[in-house]
Amino acid sequence: MDPESAVTTCYRHPAVESHVRCTRCERYICPDCMREAAVGHQCPECVREGARSVRQARTAFGGRITAVPLVTYVLIGLNVLAYVGELVRPAIVDRFEMLGAGLVGPDGGHYVWQDTYPSDFHAEGVVDGEWYRLLTGAFLHLPPTEGTFGILHIVMNMVSLWNIGRVVEVQLGRLRYVVLYLLSALGGSVLVLLAAPGDPTLGASGAIFGLGAAYYVMARRLGADMAVVNRFMAGLLLWLLISAGLTSWQGHLGGLLAGAVVTLAYAYAPRDSRRALVQAGACAVLLVVLLVSAWAKVAELTGAQ
Repeated sequence: MDPESAVTTCYRHPAVESHVRCTRCERYICPDCMREAAVGHQCPECVREGARSVRQARTAFGGRITAVPLVTYVLIGLNVLAYVGELVRPAIVDRFEMLGAGLVGPDGGHYVWQDTYPSDFHAEGVVDGEWYRLLTGAFLHLPPTEGTFGILHIVMNMVSLWNIGRVVEVQLGRLRYVVLYLLSALGGSVLVLLAAPGDPTLGASGAIFGLGAAYYVMARRLGADMAVVNRFMAGLLLWLLISAGLTSWQGHLGGLLAGAVVTLAYAYAPRDSRRALVQAGACAVLLVVLLVSAWAKVAELTGAQ
């Protein structure tokens, strides 16, 4: 027998001599293709196949485990990018801040809403079909020299988002975290529309208050030491009261309530195959309630039947 005929080579690299078999498929593999296994070595294909068959670890609330709060980084980046846009083009604020109902005069000025107005005026805000304002306002902040806080508005909000968001995202997983954030932002805007439709508002505070509510609900569900959590919530609620005279308490309260509803659904959904469906269903119901409430308010403001 020709000795050369007994030479075995790697199935992925035919030019490389190999004498080691994959313990799963028994094909020959070279050192570059060897992957450590519980017993012996496996080839890359068998390792990938095995990974697909292994059940992925989940958080206590059903999300995929992640060590990097990527969504929080992205949200902070979007807020900062929007702020830079405001500095370059200040008109962005008037165009995209949360406004339920307002009027623009022939001189380009902004006026208080009334359901009957001269023909040379036109409506602006959600009443004019600008529904996107319900979310875009949550990514804008006060210009550096305006309002009570100026540039501190975005600084304080981004620091809060950094501190709370990372904790909440790791516990919920990225998808559930995104849904929580957006529904909290929407909840804040809808309450502004319902209670103060003529007040222009902006800022991520509503969404951040929703994250604060989520932090509290999750801590209760996980049996955490509530002393620290209660102190945090006391500070959050104190700021809610103070904000009644300084900022939009409606946006803060709306975000807090929406965040609490979403997280209660996350935390107390049955821990079986129905969990994701129950969680998604609860979020969908909340979304419908918010949108229907907004639509009804717009119909009331515009006199639509």
